[in-house]
Amino acid sequence: MTASHNLTEEKKMEDFLKNSSIIEYSLNDFSRKTFNSIDEVILKNNENSIQWLNIYGLKHQDFTRKIIQQNNFDEFLMNLIIDDDHRNKVIELDDCIFLTFKTLHYINSSFQFEQMMFIASSNYVWSLQEKKGDYFEHIRERIRDNKGIIRRKKADYLLYRIIESIIDNYFNAYEKLLEKSLNHKDLSQVKPSPEFAIIIENNKKNLFILKKSISSLKEALSRIEKLELENFESHYFSELKEQASFMIDDIDFNLQQFESSINLIFNIQNHRLNEVMKTLTIISVIFIPLTFLAGIYGMNFKNIPELNNDYGYFIIIGIMVLISLINLYYIKKKKWFD
Repeated sequence: MTASHNLTEEKKMEDFLKNSSIIEYSLNDFSRKTFNSIDEVILKNNENSIQWLNIYGLKHQDFTRKIIQQNNFDEFLMNLIIDDDHRNKVIELDDCIFLTFKTLHYINSSFQFEQMMFIASSNYVWSLQEKKGDYFEHIRERIRDNKGIIRRKKADYLLYRIIESIIDNYFNAYEKLLEKSLNHKDLSQVKPSPEFAIIIENNKKNLFILKKSISSLKEALSRIEKLELENFESHYFSELKEQASFMIDDIDFNLQQFESSINLIFNIQNHRLNEVMKTLTIISVIFIPLTFLAGIYGMNFKNIPELNNDYGYFIIIGIMVLISLINLYYIKKKKWFD
């Protein structure tokens, strides 16, 4: 049992180290390496270089605890990392900040969430991703190839670029949702039906989910703006907050369009019902007097003088035609057909 347990722990350790890497860079230097031992996972508070530690998987709690301890991080971080269902938020600690965000994937007409956590200071960023798969490879490429200004900046700028990628992922999910619902926003193509109403309501529900998530992200960005961490520039994140605000405004606009589509469905249905009722009313106006006459002369009384008249049938038919023509003239004069 012990040998089997040790083998399992070794396999977990191997898997953890395989999914962990660190990038260290400065203006003139760059390196990226993996680890052979958990003891090697050290984040140095070095003013001359920036470190970016990335780990895939949020279930390696024992190894995460050891990293926290050997790097002298705040023990409260462990409590934060154990909870893998945070909403978007930012917590300021003694010498670093803890951030957690949820990324969105629009798959099979619904959103799927992935939790991401970050511990950051002016000289390092530690990222923990729930699933293996990368949104940040383009950032690594810019660091490796020394493109742009990223290697001239501190870790606050790196964190800014990482969060920008998360917002881009929100935009991608939003665009996929809009692409699928594009035909449903064209009111000229609306064909009122229960199925169409269900589609519109599902699209509205997805937009509300997206709006709730991006609103939460915007609140977190506002919190970063107010940070007073030493050597940490928070003004970078104002632009990201504006991007989030833009997306919220755009979502509100599309929600109004979908609401207009729903209102149009009801208006068209009411109009069609009114048209049917108008047609039935006109038919009734024409035939009710004729039914009345037919009812009178269909009674079984012996003394109905008109029945003994040789031209009684033709007279009644003529009266019926005359009444119908008078009704049609009256209806047309009132423009009930329009």
